[in-house]
Amino acid sequence: MATLGPESARPPLSQLVSSQSIQSHIGSANLPPNRGLERALEEAAASGVLNLSSRKLKEFPRTAANHDLTDTVEADLSKNRLTDVPSEVCHLVALETLNMYHNCIRTIPDTIISLQSLTSLNLSRNQLGSLPACLCGLPLRVLNASNNKLVSLPETIGQLHSLMELDISCNEITALPRHIGRLKALRELNVRRNLLCVLPEDLAELPLVKFDFSCNKVSTIPVCYRNMKQLQSLQLENNPLQSPPAQICIKGKVHIFKYLSIEACRSEKMPDSLYLPVMERLSLSRPTTGRSKQDSDSGVGSDNGDKRLSATEPSDEDSLSLNVPMSHITEEEGISKDDSSEHICSLTGTHTQTHTHTQLMGRTAADLDEPLRIEEDSHWPTEQIHKSLESVDPQFTMRRKMEQLREELELMEQLRDSIESRLKVVLPEDLGSSLMDGVVLCHLANHIRPRSVASIHVPSPAVPKLSMAKCRRNVENFLDACRKIGVPEDKLCLPHHILEEKGLVKVSVTVQALVDEASSKHTLLT
Repeated sequence: MATLGPESARPPLSQLVSSQSIQSHIGSANLPPNRGLERALEEAAASGVLNLSSRKLKEFPRTAANHDLTDTVEADLSKNRLTDVPSEVCHLVALETLNMYHNCIRTIPDTIISLQSLTSLNLSRNQLGSLPACLCGLPLRVLNASNNKLVSLPETIGQLHSLMELDISCNEITALPRHIGRLKALRELNVRRNLLCVLPEDLAELPLVKFDFSCNKVSTIPVCYRNMKQLQSLQLENNPLQSPPAQICIKGKVHIFKYLSIEACRSEKMPDSLYLPVMERLSLSRPTTGRSKQDSDSGVGSDNGDKRLSATEPSDEDSLSLNVPMSHITEEEGISKDDSSEHICSLTGTHTQTHTHTQLMGRTAADLDEPLRIEEDSHWPTEQIHKSLESVDPQFTMRRKMEQLREELELMEQLRDSIESRLKVVLPEDLGSSLMDGVVLCHLANHIRPRSVASIHVPSPAVPKLSMAKCRRNVENFLDACRKIGVPEDKLCLPHHILEEKGLVKVSVTVQALVDEASSKHTLLT
């Protein structure tokens, strides 16, 4: 049986506790005070992405001086207790994305102007009373200043020539600055829940796709807004609107723009055919039996307007954010009487003049109206119909060329919009040359499925133009990524279509198939 030794052989209890506390203190002295924070700084130095979100920070970590963060391109300081944008952040000159969401920020230092690579800035849910003018000297594409205490925007906001998204919702802004019409790249504008009474007419000149001015004090929509042909989503509920009246607004965007078009006719005393939507003009151009022109109604403010509109337009159940491209709703503002009569003649098959191919190349897609319609229930093959019509009408060949050119121009516009809206970039006028090195297309593939293109060769200041070999590798990597994502082979273009700028129509088909494939998979997952 084991026996305990004498009491003197055992160390005193106080000495044992003291020894353990000393060892614990020595061990903790070798560890940083906040290991998670240090790990985040180490990862930022290695990856270029600084994530300090939700750490209850009241100031920028002082230990950050021990790490090389000069190459940081993305910084997330959201959900902290910062009262201003830290000066240390303004020294990260390579920063492209800065997220300061949900802090206590009251001021923005002028030193933020040093962030000349910053394209995305989120200042949402803070306590800002104003935005400094120096902010407009940054190359921002996305600016979110919602849920603050802003009463106005800087007059210099028109200097943000690259800005594509502006969110200033949930503030106390009473009027938009006059130079907001200079934001020629703006696609999305959100001014929801402010104190706006008037909408500036300059907004009609912007290529807006989404516009939300709900929950304000707007009583009138300017008639010039009928020219916003690219607008797809319009939110205007909870405003004391009188023009258009409420019974028009609740029917949706199509009816709203029809109302504005008719109001423009009345105020300018111009022929209705110059302003009515395309579908209305088509109905006017067809022969009518048993009904005079005076009997036709506008579809707005008449008893039987709802029944007539329901045959050609969305029903009353459509929401205010009805997504219909405005290119299908209204004609271009600058159309002349001659163009209008020519359009009607073309629908009835009586062309009075022909255009040369050179003149056609100078026209836009919106100018080329459909000259001929073939009934869907025809039992003749389409090619046989074309040959028969060519033998009867020699001008049919020219009309087919017009139709083909119009379709190609529409595909080019669709290709540009697909890339610009997803990558938040503005492509040059020469679309083919901007795609031929494959860089933009590879970024598009990675946007749709991250890391689908593992390596992208990009130009540098020292070598601003890639070699043909690197361009080809980018293009081939893009096409391989399309295959992996699920684009069918019959919709894939060939490398020379991109590299030699000779098949942009086929490139457009490939990009659209890529976008459609990603959208269908996303729908299945959700």
